[in-house]
Amino acid sequence: MPVTALITGASAGLGQEFARQLARSGVRLVLVARDESRLRALAEELGTRSVPHEVLAADLTVAAELDRVAARLADPDRPVDILINNAGFGVYAGFERSTIADERRLHELLSWVPLRLAHAAVPGMLARGSGWILNVASVAAFTPTGTYGAAKAAVVSLSRSLNARYRRRGIRVTALCPGLLATEFHERMGEDHLPRLPALAWARTERVAREGLRAVRAGRPVLVSDWRYRLMQPLTRILPARVLERVSTTTE
Repeated sequence: MPVTALITGASAGLGQEFARQLARSGVRLVLVARDESRLRALAEELGTRSVPHEVLAADLTVAAELDRVAARLADPDRPVDILINNAGFGVYAGFERSTIADERRLHELLSWVPLRLAHAAVPGMLARGSGWILNVASVAAFTPTGTYGAAKAAVVSLSRSLNARYRRRGIRVTALCPGLLATEFHERMGEDHLPRLPALAWARTERVAREGLRAVRAGRPVLVSDWRYRLMQPLTRILPARVLERVSTTTE
């Protein structure tokens, strides 16, 4: 029976790349995102007769739709072996200008949704004695980068906790922490919101997805992905807080 993976935010960017790499390995996919037409096109492109893929269109910030995805994860008759919590968005406006509705949606999607879906997946994984959960966090979790960084820090903490609690029982949980990715994430906020940084700062989704899957396979609780960000990450532990704050606020 093929391994099954459920991927949120699967219609574009890093989520789509996870889908492509897993499909090449013969994994059956449950593709989750809001745009059903894009999901169906991807499922048709990647699927085969022997390994068809499933589409589950859902807005994860809507409680009833999130519950529907959680129920799919908890279904004992259709077990999910790999959960990839990848869905996300950013609020570009500064904290003093953003709406509280946008801030709530941000935290629900980035920190509550991974917890809710992991909570649905873990019991079945424990019963089967195996499972992977890959939570896409960010290097922003290690720096004072506003509410986005705060939400991603919660994801890192959750991943470390679940990995420590369940790894001896066959479940591996990893927080993948990429830096800037050349995806639709920034484009959806408008061209004016694209960070003005050199090409060297942007990591490739193919490499980040590959490193993330290797990390969860190896049982690593946290992985800062892409070599350039791994070189920079130790600086967050030794630079003075005022320096980190200045760098973070000038790149927002």
